[in-house]
Amino acid sequence: MFKCKKQILFDSYEDDVVKSADQSATISDGYVWINNKPLYRSWSYVLYKAASLFSIIYCCMILKVKFENHAAASPGVDKGCFIYGNHTQPVGDVFSPIRVLPFLGKKRLHVLASPANLGIPVLGRLLPAMGALPLPNSIGGMKRLKAAIETRINQGRAVVIYPEAHVWPYYTDIRPFAKGSFKFPVESGAPAFCMTTTYQQIKGRAKPQITIYIDGPFYADERLSRKMQSERLAEEIRSCMTERSKNSTCQYIEYVRRSG
Repeated sequence: MFKCKKQILFDSYEDDVVKSADQSATISDGYVWINNKPLYRSWSYVLYKAASLFSIIYCCMILKVKFENHAAASPGVDKGCFIYGNHTQPVGDVFSPIRVLPFLGKKRLHVLASPANLGIPVLGRLLPAMGALPLPNSIGGMKRLKAAIETRINQGRAVVIYPEAHVWPYYTDIRPFAKGSFKFPVESGAPAFCMTTTYQQIKGRAKPQITIYIDGPFYADERLSRKMQSERLAEEIRSCMTERSKNSTCQYIEYVRRSG
């Protein structure tokens, strides 16, 4: 595997190697995940359409992402789905899932996001209207977030989750998943898919080719307890993503764990 000279040192897989303007940001106790005011809904619709157009330019023309679809279209039009991905592109991971939706028969998505993302200059303020669902830090907030996710799934939309939690640019392996990331498909009964971002060396290009593999659907095993369903689903998706990650043929950034 070709190795770039650039290195990033880390202490644990929970390190934030990319920081926003307000890394410690949180959302208020009164945060509203679904705003049904007509003016806001109209603004959200227009903004999402603009994001969809930008995703074509950014993903296909700038990042030059290739998609390899090995998934069956999400069954039914009334039920949504969940999409899990490895988190390796600070901006690309906002827009590349939009390009995945047509393969799964869905028209709109929402992304679980750290509140720190809301501190990104310009883009951060627009993310909620584009579909971002920021994570709360209270039990009451988590209950309301779950209700919002359930509403979006029942509306036939896709909910994107990056279970590695932190973005590590161009990382080529699959990092440990955050606990609780797979409880949502178990609770809703919706199918889950995964999109694995990989990197290939291309002669004459400074940055690697990006290939995203789409796999699924995966379903929770209802014969098991909810905890076991969540764990089994995480194992299945992690196994699939780990296998797909072997298609990376270059290491644009080398990540080195600090000793001691």
